[in-house]
Amino acid sequence: MIGKTIRRLRMEQGFTQQGFAQKLGISTSYLNLVEHDQRNVTASLLFKLTEILKVDLAALSGVQEREFEVSLREVFSDPQLAIDPVPESEVQALAAAPNAARAVLTLHRALAGAREEGAGITLPSGRKILLPNEEVRDFFHAHENHFPALEEVAEAIGKAMDVAAVGSSHALAERLRRQHGLVVQVRTLPGSLRVFDAANRMLTLSEDLPRESRGFQMAFQLALLEARAPVETIVKRAEPTTRDAAELLRIGLLNYIAAALMMPYEPFLSAARELRYDVDGLAARFGVSYEQACHRLSSMQRAGARGVPFFFLRVDPAGNVSKRFSAAGFPFMRYGGTCPRWVAHSAFATPGAIRVQVAQLSATETFLCFARAITGRPARWGAPPPVRAVTMGCDVSHAKELVYGDGLDLAKAAVGIGLSCRMCERQDCRSRAFPPIAHRLALSPETTSASPYRFKALPGDTK
Repeated sequence: MIGKTIRRLRMEQGFTQQGFAQKLGISTSYLNLVEHDQRNVTASLLFKLTEILKVDLAALSGVQEREFEVSLREVFSDPQLAIDPVPESEVQALAAAPNAARAVLTLHRALAGAREEGAGITLPSGRKILLPNEEVRDFFHAHENHFPALEEVAEAIGKAMDVAAVGSSHALAERLRRQHGLVVQVRTLPGSLRVFDAANRMLTLSEDLPRESRGFQMAFQLALLEARAPVETIVKRAEPTTRDAAELLRIGLLNYIAAALMMPYEPFLSAARELRYDVDGLAARFGVSYEQACHRLSSMQRAGARGVPFFFLRVDPAGNVSKRFSAAGFPFMRYGGTCPRWVAHSAFATPGAIRVQVAQLSATETFLCFARAITGRPARWGAPPPVRAVTMGCDVSHAKELVYGDGLDLAKAAVGIGLSCRMCERQDCRSRAFPPIAHRLALSPETTSASPYRFKALPGDTK
């Protein structure tokens, strides 16, 4: 069922249906049936499509369309729009028209911003609250968290260093000293983790940083000194709307290069396959933290050398998402909380331990997920330590490639989850916090159900 994706890619590259059919060696009517998912795509036709469209098989997976469908359903379920339920067929048709879908999502985002301003949500200083982090997240998401130009820069720097020691703290410190005259020192640094004194050629790292984070900060400094030009090129092309968004994007791209220096693409992908994506094993081999290894795994999307496509999520106990990337097509909600049945939240019950879950979103979308709650160092004695759950996942079809899939009965282990309570249509869920927007409550004083909200379909609902 990839017709919508074929149609989108054809239109994006300027092919007419008739001209594209001629290139494929099929009739226009047959192509029309394929694009409407009324005909199967044969293996030979599939390879012709990848060749003519100049994409790999992963690009035909329909991930973008599914993400648009989820976001559009969220928009059309907004109770403040006061509109009739939008049929699923119309949502799918709109998701297949990427420019129109983006326009609807952009308008809804602008509406949400206008509501906030209209409600007087401002800082005490009077300055309006902006959301540059959402803009930057969207940019990384649109690029599948993979930047070939930055990978090339990191590899070039790596070649100039001792290849066998790339990523080690000693090699990075030597590069900073010899190439840039920088002295690296570790000491007490109240309120900061890294301070660069350009005038005195001094890089100071906080003693609060664990060893793997000290290496990452030196890699970041090296990227700042040697890879600023390609980063600025990407920032300029991105055209961020605010200075804050531009700075967040710049820092994010420098972090990307730092990760590529610590975990070079080909050696890291080779090790990941050898260890069957055992994150602890990867972290130990490359001298990085568990979270750093997870983050790097989410960027293994080089054409012709792709790793397992993962999604990555970092969330705190309050449900606030501080990082998210999705090469696996997991449909993250932009607003509101996620499902309390999901392993991303249950991981907080067992800090430090990896928890595995087969999460079933629908009959056709099931993901193998694994999560670990990581506790940071508190700022001082008595202060609460920062705790975040790092969650990774991929389509369940990749389960055999991961150590986390060993011993699982994938069919029996599946746990039904939803995107959020307001979007979820699962009946009899004991974890439900809110009723679904698109349904009418069916409550009775004569019956107490296991779920706090029983419901039924609204009139005219096509689901």
